[in-house]
Amino acid sequence: MCGRLNVIDDIGVQQLCEQLNIQLWSEPLQTGRFKRATDKVTIVRENAGITQADSAIWWLLLDNHTEGFKPSKYTSFNTRYDKLNVPRSAGFVPFKESRCIIPAKGFGETEFVNKKPIHYYDFEAEDRQAIAFGGLYKEWLNVNTGETALSCSIITLPPHDKIKHIHSKAMPLLLPQNKDLLTAWLDSTQTNTELFNHLLQPHLPQNLWAQAIDKPSTFNAIGDRKLINGDR
Repeated sequence: MCGRLNVIDDIGVQQLCEQLNIQLWSEPLQTGRFKRATDKVTIVRENAGITQADSAIWWLLLDNHTEGFKPSKYTSFNTRYDKLNVPRSAGFVPFKESRCIIPAKGFGETEFVNKKPIHYYDFEAEDRQAIAFGGLYKEWLNVNTGETALSCSIITLPPHDKIKHIHSKAMPLLLPQNKDLLTAWLDSTQTNTELFNHLLQPHLPQNLWAQAIDKPSTFNAIGDRKLINGDR
């Protein structure tokens, strides 16, 4: 699921960032029409009581190398919902202590059959709207260089009935953009994750445009885009 993001600095993404009441930007928004796994993306997190936006490597598990950090051999740009409460899993501690929000305009999905891609789709929020992905992050210290880094992943859920004809394996966690919920999600002192159990079910909190494309690197449209209505 969700191996690419569309992060454009449009009014919808700007309004989502304003809603999150970000008090500190360590770097400008990481933008790009095709942000892939292992790229840097912008995450919003709470750090020492301050809501801040930071750049993070989109791959939760990193390895220390003499020249810096490299993504682990273990695939970790997504974290499955059913692993979040499994002790010693990669997402267990971050789910309790270091949740984040990844703001974006849209995301892409590729459907595979027998390990071969059969179609590519882009999903996008409506005009003047954005997507708040529910994510996890980790902080890293390179013992060789003294360098620090942040990494992140997006939580994935079972496929939703409305989009499983497009992507049958999973869907990303799209957080409802309710102020109290978003605040609780970012609250590092909120370690009772039962509060978030209702989020770990397939749910579309908003309408999405779905567009078939030729391939992710060129994203030329194929046919008409279709509106998928959110759950009410």
